Amino acid sequence: MKMKQWKSAGIWTCIVLMIMTAPVSASASQAAESSAGQNLSSAKKRVQEPFRIKVVDAETGRGIPLVELKTTNNILYYTDSAGVVAFNEPGLMDQTVFFHLSSHGYDIPADMFGNRGQAVQIIPGGMITIGMNRVNIAERLYRITGQGIYRDSMLLGLGAPVQEPLINGLVMGQDSVQTIVYNHKLYWFWGDTDRPAYPLGNFRVTGATSKLPQNGGLDPDAGVNLDYFTNGDGFVKSLVPQLPDGAGIAWVFGLMTARDSTGQERLLAGYSTHNPGLSAFGILAFNDNIKEFEQVVQFPSKDDWRHPGGQATYYEESGAGYWLFTEHRMPNLRVPASYDAIIDYTQYESFTCLTPGTTYNGAQTSLERDANGKLVWGWKKNTPPLNQNQEKELIHLGVIQADDSHYYQLQDADTGEEVQISSSAAQWNDYRQRYVMIGQQVQGKTSVLGEIWYAEAPAPQGPWTHAKKIVTHNNYTFYNVAQHKNFNKDGGRVIYFEGTYTNTFTNQVPTPRYNYNQVMYKLDLANPKLGLTHMN
Repeated sequence: MKMKQWKSAGIWTCIVLMIMTAPVSASASQAAESSAGQNLSSAKKRVQEPFRIKVVDAETGRGIPLVELKTTNNILYYTDSAGVVAFNEPGLMDQTVFFHLSSHGYDIPADMFGNRGQAVQIIPGGMITIGMNRVNIAERLYRITGQGIYRDSMLLGLGAPVQEPLINGLVMGQDSVQTIVYNHKLYWFWGDTDRPAYPLGNFRVTGATSKLPQNGGLDPDAGVNLDYFTNGDGFVKSLVPQLPDGAGIAWVFGLMTARDSTGQERLLAGYSTHNPGLSAFGILAFNDNIKEFEQVVQFPSKDDWRHPGGQATYYEESGAGYWLFTEHRMPNLRVPASYDAIIDYTQYESFTCLTPGTTYNGAQTSLERDANGKLVWGWKKNTPPLNQNQEKELIHLGVIQADDSHYYQLQDADTGEEVQISSSAAQWNDYRQRYVMIGQQVQGKTSVLGEIWYAEAPAPQGPWTHAKKIVTHNNYTFYNVAQHKNFNKDGGRVIYFEGTYTNTFTNQVPTPRYNYNQVMYKLDLANPKLGLTHMN
């Protein structure tokens, strides 16, 4: 009985104690949880504040786009077009982190163990600037197309010089640019274009316009504000409707302007269609009202050399105007700058030393010589151009002799080694009073199609004799370069060019955001590293 009373009293005592202490215990628990939550929230906020890393050109102090930063556990970051990385890696904040640094055409000294990079004390909200030495003679400026051009700068609240720094026209990737001044604006056209919504995008030409620098456009050092032609969904529109040959892919190149029979200036372009192999060549005209190209003519044969292509430039000779093209790798194709001539394939001429009406035939090739035996190079109809390899072979065979004029045997100005050109863009330059060519090498030492060279000649067709490498890539492609003569500064002393940065024709992993997009460079022709006096 006493035992039962004790137990009963004990139970009641426990209940009373529980009632009395329960609120106190709950309050303490809540306070502890609240305190921990506040600490955790504070920690999260601190971790979420990025650390700014800026990589700059040690010579100019300008941010370098396309620099890879790699941690010791192989986390990869790439600087945006301002040279900035917004570093915010949980577990690595408030730590010393070593970054391996690498970038095509830029370098940083190696330490005693061969590591090229820098150890950085990461402090949330802090920043550091790291310099790299430029190996390239040309200076990389920014990426023009694609998503996230200034991604990291925007994450850091730094802003950007262009109106659409994150995505424009829903373009993710974009191939091979063509530009021309038309209706007081700069018109831009590209090939295949990727989008966010699906792996297949636009394969029938993409376009945009921008204001010229002298008419309110951006300084080309800062960037380009592209105004894309788009559909209702915001993605870029296809600018080439289905053509009679029925091929699914269409590209444009060799942009020209000429006045039609009514006196109206028209924007014309050479085109090719593919399905996926080559289907046809011809001429398109841009319709200003519907903002699309329309077919003017399809040329008779896809195997004929007489069609515009590559990069085009206007020039005059003996009082007549011509459009010059680099369709056959070098500037050796032209057509009179009239509407009727452009749409007539028989009016296209090549620069060659072949006997008129003949073709290259190895050791049996027929060359035109005058009465004194001098080789006759000239603009000729119905005669295909002689390319760099064919000229080299004829020299080797003795058909073209050592004392004959050679037009395409381009050599490295420093080593004398041969430089084979895959594509090029040539323009007259007031500063140099010569034609300047930016050429893409095939089978370069460090990349198959990523070495870019500068060359000069007294005439648009050459002779092209010496070249200087201005851009290099490490096993990466940079193709279909285009010069922007409308961006030239200081009377042509500073020139601008771009190309398509892509892992095509390599075994490299694509560079995030940059791959299959356009990258802009500038080149100061007064740079002593070019050695122009020696080169000429």
